[in-house]
Amino acid sequence: MRRFTAVSLLFAVLAAALCAPVPASADEIKMVGVITKIDIAGADAKTATVTLKDNKTGEPVTVIVNDDLTLDKFKDHRINPGDEIRLKYEVKDGKNVSRYFRKTAGC
Repeated sequence: MRRFTAVSLLFAVLAAALCAPVPASADEIKMVGVITKIDIAGADAKTATVTLKDNKTGEPVTVIVNDDLTLDKFKDHRINPGDEIRLKYEVKDGKNVSRYFRKTAGC
């Protein structure tokens, strides 16, 4: 009976650990804001610097964007200044680096 109780307790703890929500990275920051400025170094650039105005605080936030899909959207003008963006970024070496960059209306 003691063995059955111990095994049951072990399964209960294991099930609770597997069902617990996985927290986001401690350094990951989420925000929604409006683009005020996009700086792309050139037509074949591999990075862009985007400044957004945070909807909650009103403060400007500058983010580095490195992913090819978002850079193509900047170059094709599918994402422009004035668009509202849902963003996740992390701070690396003192710079805000984008991990998720999408229009709130889609795209």
